[in-house]
Amino acid sequence: MTEKKVSPQAKRTLIVQTPKKIDEEVDLFGWVDAKRDHGKITFVDLRDRTGKVQCVGYQQLSEVTPESVLWIHGKVKKRPEKLINADLATGTIEIEVLDYQILNRSRELPIPIAGNGYEINEEMRLKYRYLDLRRARLQKNLHLRSRLAQAIRTELFARDFVEIETPMLTKSTKEGSRDFIVPSRLNPGKFYALPQSPQQYKQLLMTAGFERYFQLARCIRDEDLRADRGFEHTQVDLEMSFVDQSMVMETVESMVKAAIQQVGGQLKDEKFPIITYQQALKRFGADKFDLRSAADKAAGKLAFAWVIDFPFFKKVDENDEAEVRDGKSGWTFTHNPFSQPQEQFLADHLAGEQIEQILTAQYDLVCNGYEVGGGSIRAHQPEVLRATFKIMGYSDEEIEASVGHMLRAFAVGTPPHGGIALGLDRLVMLLAGETSLKEVIAFPMTSSGKTSVMDAPAALPPAQLAELSLKTLAKANMQHDSQRVTEQKKKK
Repeated sequence: MTEKKVSPQAKRTLIVQTPKKIDEEVDLFGWVDAKRDHGKITFVDLRDRTGKVQCVGYQQLSEVTPESVLWIHGKVKKRPEKLINADLATGTIEIEVLDYQILNRSRELPIPIAGNGYEINEEMRLKYRYLDLRRARLQKNLHLRSRLAQAIRTELFARDFVEIETPMLTKSTKEGSRDFIVPSRLNPGKFYALPQSPQQYKQLLMTAGFERYFQLARCIRDEDLRADRGFEHTQVDLEMSFVDQSMVMETVESMVKAAIQQVGGQLKDEKFPIITYQQALKRFGADKFDLRSAADKAAGKLAFAWVIDFPFFKKVDENDEAEVRDGKSGWTFTHNPFSQPQEQFLADHLAGEQIEQILTAQYDLVCNGYEVGGGSIRAHQPEVLRATFKIMGYSDEEIEASVGHMLRAFAVGTPPHGGIALGLDRLVMLLAGETSLKEVIAFPMTSSGKTSVMDAPAALPPAQLAELSLKTLAKANMQHDSQRVTEQKKKK
């Protein structure tokens, strides 16, 4: 092993390029994927982002450990015919090690990274996620995610959309879930909210005249966790002006089909079926359903379908604190309060009559039993949005405090518009054949809401709390309050 440090000017050869460099000397950088020590000869499988290659050290490499980071200077040699590994892209060659350096020696790993990793405890996998991500399955999943995001962007740019970012610090609004709240140091006693979605900002971009907007938006919702839902998610968020429901659905469908096929996904239907909400309930018992046959499942096909004609409002679920808070009158929205009622129900909507009969211009996209997207034609006139909040029991003062900024925007030339939010995480999950979003997100939270690798949520030092004008309740008081809430729910 060389005593000198590897030159940063060394011209790196990627492992995938080595089969075309027979009898040439190359500089390789990567991780020790496997080591086989046979006394005077040591075999090391070196891994980089492009693949693996066998390196042969004569009285060298014996001290390296699995997952150590190496620089290897060696000569590319053609393997004898009988030693070719047909299962490896570089199986026709090997590297004769001439020189090497251990750039970072790895100690024994706290979790194994061979295999698919499903059998390993989730807490351990996420605590050492930087190791878990070295797993071939997760490398493949995250590369798939990247390629799908690129394909979606390409398709939307081709359709004249413009990518625009919206704020992460915003105002707490009514969007169906609890907000994550951020205290303001400069405004003691006041708070920002992290966005549940860019819903209002994207509508304001329609007011601003951009007509076709999109972004891959980070959305934060304080809701109950499960395998296909987390506190954070990424959605393909888009909005279009001067459109009706069918125009939005056709644009989204063509984009989704093209992007899915670009990354090798297989579709069950070339044209997505359209099913009404009532038909879905009657046929499947739910508005999320799986249209695949056994043969479709075996082939890994994606069965998309549209669901339309949703009720605008529903009775508040007394066990759902967010619904109780939003629906002061006992009525709350089924999807979001910014939707437009269907034309034949507009008069009832404005009058606050026959509420249970009002249908909204909402459309959901489902796939293989999951909701992968939801959107609508939006309210773009102030009286329509005001009527929605009136039905939910808000006074004029409360409406002004909540969505006054939207009412003012709608009064200065906001065009008719509509859009959708597609769940990027769920789309990748389905494409990858996974059953949990955690398998397609680089650093997901645990099932109990703890962050990967870093220990959060965590307590703050008293000085930092004081700077934010905050004081935490005693633990005993918090437990007592929680018990009281539980008891009240049981009584209801």
